[in-house]
Amino acid sequence: MKIGVIADTHDNIPKIHRAIEIFNKAKVGLVIHLGDYVAPFSLKPLDNLASPWIGIFGNNDGEKKGLKVFSKNRIKNAPLNITIKNKSILAVHDISCFQKSKKFDIVLFAHTHSPEIKHEKNSIFVNPGECGGWLTHASSIAIVDLETLEPRIIRL
Repeated sequence: MKIGVIADTHDNIPKIHRAIEIFNKAKVGLVIHLGDYVAPFSLKPLDNLASPWIGIFGNNDGEKKGLKVFSKNRIKNAPLNITIKNKSILAVHDISCFQKSKKFDIVLFAHTHSPEIKHEKNSIFVNPGECGGWLTHASSIAIVDLETLEPRIIRL
């Protein structure tokens, strides 16, 4: 199973649509949004995903109540701990929230707007970068293969 990872969309609807096209083409089984949607209207394109999605709040999600309602409560407060295919996954917006005392197979994080993959102490850390592209002018997402534990960054 593959999971799609997206973050820092910041209301950039055309980039969100492009990310969804890529996730659907790759046949991901789940998409995890790592926060900074900004406004509830930016969630509408996620209805076009062929897979389910879940998410966490970031630091720029001002209308949290509207985001919760519009997402049908799929957006939670971080940290989010989930297990998929016997892989433990931690999702945070800001990596400084990560508790190094706990071990996870995969740690998903965002906030820096810079894509990154690193291996550390039997864990894989994946930052998909910013989908919105407003800050760096480089839009990106990630796909993680849970069977091979191989993540990849995809430029939009």
